[in-house]
Amino acid sequence: MSSHLYRSDPYQREAPGRVVAHTDEGGVIVEPALFYPKGGGQPGDSGWLEWDGKRLPIATAVKGEDGQSSVLVPAEPAALPPKGAHVVQVLDWERRHRHMRVHTALHLLSVVIPLPVTGGQIGAGTGRLDFMMPEPPSDPGALERALNDLVDRDLPVGEDWITEADLEANPELIKTLSVKPPRGSGMVRLVWIGQGRDQVDLQPCGGTHVARTGEIGAVSFRKIENKGKQNRRVSITLDS
Repeated sequence: MSSHLYRSDPYQREAPGRVVAHTDEGGVIVEPALFYPKGGGQPGDSGWLEWDGKRLPIATAVKGEDGQSSVLVPAEPAALPPKGAHVVQVLDWERRHRHMRVHTALHLLSVVIPLPVTGGQIGAGTGRLDFMMPEPPSDPGALERALNDLVDRDLPVGEDWITEADLEANPELIKTLSVKPPRGSGMVRLVWIGQGRDQVDLQPCGGTHVARTGEIGAVSFRKIENKGKQNRRVSITLDS
C-alpha cells in the first residue's frame, strides 16, 4: 500500500519516482504511484512526467495486469522515459481535486438516498449514482437540501482497514451492487465520513476523497432519470 501515493496522500500534487516498466501498449509504470488508475467509477488521473529536460503529457492512468500497479497512458505517441529513469510526476491537480469533491459528494448522496446503488460515475465537476428506486422521489428539493446540509457540517473524512473476512461478515457495508470492493491483498479499505456519533457513512472504497465535507462546496441536482423498471439515475453537479 505504501507505493500508492494517491491513496496515502491524495493532496500530493507532484512526486519523484522511478520508471520500473513499460507495457506492450506503450504505457509507463512509475513507482511510487502518484496517478490514480481508473476504477470504481472514478477516471484515471492526467498530468505529465518530467525527466532530463523532457516532458511527457499523460492522458490517463489505468490499472496494470496485476490489478495493483498504475499504468500511465501518454496523451500521444512520444519517446518514453527509459526503464530505471528518475522522473517527476505532476498531476493535473484541478481535475483530480474536482474528482475528489464529486466522489465524496456521491458518498453523501448515498446517505440521503439510503437505497442500493446499482452504478455510478465520477467526472470533473459532475457525477451520478444509479439507485434501485422503483418510484421517483416525492421531493427532490428536500434531498438536495439534505445533501448540502451534510456538506455544510464540514465532517471529517478518513479511512480504516479491515480484513476481507471481516467484510464478508458485514456485507451491509457494501452499498454499491455493481462495483466490488478492491480485494486481493487480504485487507479492504473503508472510507468513513464523520466520527463517533457524527459518523454518517462507512463503506468500502478505493478512490480519492477530500479531507472534510465542507471542501466539496455547494451541490445541485441536475436531473433524475428513469433507467429501467427498478432503477433511477440521480445526477449532481458542483456549483463552482
